[in-house]
Amino acid sequence: MARKITTDEGRAALRAVDAAAEASAAPTRADLGTAVRYLLQLLAERAPGNTLEVRVPPFGAVQCVPGPRHTRGTPPNVVEMDAATWLALARGTEAWPEVLAAGRVHASGTRADLSGLVPLRGGGALRDAAQ
Repeated sequence: MARKITTDEGRAALRAVDAAAEASAAPTRADLGTAVRYLLQLLAERAPGNTLEVRVPPFGAVQCVPGPRHTRGTPPNVVEMDAATWLALARGTEAWPEVLAAGRVHASGTRADLSGLVPLRGGGALRDAAQ
């Protein structure tokens, strides 16, 4: 099992990603990876289960959403996106319907829908929580 990212570590990584963006620079791979995995961890805590696999290659993936459990082979319900899209969705700076319509998310399966789960933290953007 992967090591749990603490709130302090996750918020520090989110702050570092924000600082890089404000400086028009790319975040370090370590900061970006920690920020992505931290937000995936929050998603899995918010919607525990094994029905949907959310992938953000190459940084991480989680299974979440209650319902039928998947145990072998390719999961029937998968959402996959890049790190920038995941950070924007999880933090509420972009909405699920828009990124889906723009083709920035690959979603397959009848339960491959994050619209009721993002943004994380009760609908508020995590920008405030990162400070």
